[in-house]
Amino acid sequence: MKCPICKRPVEEQAPHYPFCSERCKLIDLGNWASESYVITTPVPQPVDEDAE
Repeated sequence: MKCPICKRPVEEQAPHYPFCSERCKLIDLGNWASESYVITTPVPQPVDEDAE
């Protein structure tokens, strides 16, 4: 597998898996915190079966 941040190869037994290092792990966390990542698929609204 490749590190999602820097694309270096990472073994599954690596201490920061799926990242290659603590640095890449923190960059990813920062991306989430700054809302750089978004979920593009809208959340489906639950169907109220009693209303039908």
